[in-house]
Amino acid sequence: MPRLDVEADHTTGRTGIPSIRRVDHFAFTVKDLDAAVRFLAEVLGGELCYIEGPVQDPQGDWMSRKLGVHPRAVAHVAMVRVGPHTNLELFQYTAPRQRTAAVPLDGPGGRRMALRVEDVDAVAARLRRRPDTTVTCDAVCPTVQPGRSVRRVGFTTSWGMELQLCGTADPLDARSAAASPSAAGPAKVLGADHLALTVGDLAASVRFFTDVIGASPLPPRSPRERSGAPTRAHLRLGPTDRIELRQYEGNGVPPAPGNSDVGGSHLAFHVDDVDTAAAYLRSQPGVRVMGEPETITGGPIEGNRWVYFTTPIGVQMEILRMPDGRLPYERTTAARRASSHSFVWA
Repeated sequence: MPRLDVEADHTTGRTGIPSIRRVDHFAFTVKDLDAAVRFLAEVLGGELCYIEGPVQDPQGDWMSRKLGVHPRAVAHVAMVRVGPHTNLELFQYTAPRQRTAAVPLDGPGGRRMALRVEDVDAVAARLRRRPDTTVTCDAVCPTVQPGRSVRRVGFTTSWGMELQLCGTADPLDARSAAASPSAAGPAKVLGADHLALTVGDLAASVRFFTDVIGASPLPPRSPRERSGAPTRAHLRLGPTDRIELRQYEGNGVPPAPGNSDVGGSHLAFHVDDVDTAAAYLRSQPGVRVMGEPETITGGPIEGNRWVYFTTPIGVQMEILRMPDGRLPYERTTAARRASSHSFVWA
């Protein structure tokens, strides 16, 4: 019998989703899929693994039951790998009543993907020259390690995504950064730094990620975050990823963007046994598993078993088991999505 509670599993010494390995991918809905893929390749050296679509159900309700969007919504999907371990799944939807205005990070449901790069100064200089990006923040931030600082460059894109690049602070000024060889080509992505999510209830969100998903709390990332009432929390999501939860400071909590809205997103976890993990999630208060797990029977990722679920904190998620190494898309490209099979959640 699978364990269906959130008590510690004494065979593994942890709580959370059974057989979970790591974050498999981060998913975002954008305005322009082609522009997004092109940007990730040109700026971050991303590799396009495959494109799916149109994903649709012209007569039935599969789109609403399984993806949580309007029944007549149509999606095109691209999987892009950036760096050694990070998969970004990008959606472009057409849907009735779709919201197309991007959501800022400090708004309800705001999302930002932060990536570590080798030469952040050179990449920042390059971003300022691109017509499809607007740099919104460029700061050197002290860390919890004495004597170390990190430069963080935040920017929004014309195709509807908020990103941040970070790396060790460098004394290079703008002129020398622009002259760096790295400024002429794609950045070297070292890995995902974190996913930032703006939530309505910080304490409840931390409890959900720790008790139900199995995340581990991390210390504050800067001295400023240690003082006063907490408005942010940092957690480790398994062996390769972290998440930053930010408290929404507005009056009330307007609805977050849905899956088919620009700025919509979900977080996907690789598990060894999708059915056991789905049974566990059904037992958790406020979680709704969206139907039964399905196995894809055609297309570039035939054999993937998956199911979405909604959460009481307003963040949509997915569990899946992708049979990397045996997928149809691998026959036509040398690009490979980052596999999760060899990792162990800790």
